Amino acid sequence: MNAKSFIYLIFFFSGFSFSAISQGFLPGANTFSSSKTTYITLVDGTEIEGTIEKIDRKKGLIESIKIKGADKKTKEYMAEDIQKMYAAPSGFDKIVKMDSYFSDATKWKNDNYKKGLFEDGYVYFEQAPVIIKKEKTTMLMQLINPSFSGKIKVYMDPWAGETMSASVGGIKVAGGQEASYYIRKADGEAFKLAKNDYKKEFPNLFGDCEKLTSEKKSPKWSEFEKTVFEHFNCD
Repeated sequence: MNAKSFIYLIFFFSGFSFSAISQGFLPGANTFSSSKTTYITLVDGTEIEGTIEKIDRKKGLIESIKIKGADKKTKEYMAEDIQKMYAAPSGFDKIVKMDSYFSDATKWKNDNYKKGLFEDGYVYFEQAPVIIKKEKTTMLMQLINPSFSGKIKVYMDPWAGETMSASVGGIKVAGGQEASYYIRKADGEAFKLAKNDYKKEFPNLFGDCEKLTSEKKSPKWSEFEKTVFEHFNCD
């Protein structure tokens, strides 16, 4: 298989898996460009632009980030000091997911985010309280449903496994739904939702939408994205 055909297949599979539902989660990323500009807004409203030098994590979530500014000086920012951040994925992380960004960004109903940056392949982080091992802490969380996050916010779990996937030339490109996410409802704390806990947590997440609870007597993890979107539109 030549390189052109390989890239075509990557885009085909990634686009197909993502467009299978009307509104899906944006793909997440674990690695980020050290050359493209990262955009940060601090809690006090200060705007920061620079390139990523280093990221410190806990359970895969961002605790702090070092940014090199235009003055070539590097400064560390803690998660509790950052309101939001847009960062560009690097390398293969961006190549296999780019098509999904373009297909989803045109369907947005939420103007609180910079759609142009999503179309350029950026991912979005925001500060959120999260429960890790029964303790509350503050992290930068990668929001993957910005266009329909008004009721339930879904964040990428960087350590999540996948249920199943397709591959091209031995490289995974599509089809593997995440086996867990971090979920935040209203102004509560984010918590990890695993596939095995979904049925138990379903009433807590979607019980305020009678239509959903009556239709989905046996909730399916494979329909989680669709269910979050339907809940967003539930009156």
